[in-house]
Amino acid sequence: MNKALLCLPLLLIGTQALAEQPRLAVIGTDQAQALAAAAVAECQSQGYAVSAAVVDRSGLLTAFARNEQAGPHTVTSAQGKAFTAASMGRPTGDVAKAIADNRELDGLRDMNPNLLFLNGGLPLKAGDEKLGGIGVGGAPGGHLDAACAQAAIDKVMGGA
Repeated sequence: MNKALLCLPLLLIGTQALAEQPRLAVIGTDQAQALAAAAVAECQSQGYAVSAAVVDRSGLLTAFARNEQAGPHTVTSAQGKAFTAASMGRPTGDVAKAIADNRELDGLRDMNPNLLFLNGGLPLKAGDEKLGGIGVGGAPGGHLDAACAQAAIDKVMGGA
């Protein structure tokens, strides 16, 4: 029997398996950079010097922007908020409130050194699929950081 004919079913099965692989939506570099820049610009328009970070679903930094007047602490603040939003899949302000309201959740604070439970981080999603997170740090209140992050999402992703 011809060896090529024996391999044909394996080739067809392999091709079908590749076609059936799940496809994950991702944040592209251009979109991530646009998000970070839009968040910094939004806060700057309100008189706030901030940093903004965008991470992928694994929490890895994809884009970063910083107003030249933003304090040095805003760099790690923005990254921590973005990481936390991506990891938890929820706004960081909501998670911080849940921890404050439920002492049983205090252990979350020590779960990973990259987590930062302050308002200003929002998850990035495509429908129900987690894409990553955006974090903003440096405005005079986490609610203002979160508002700048949301404005960036609305501008770049259409409110997704």
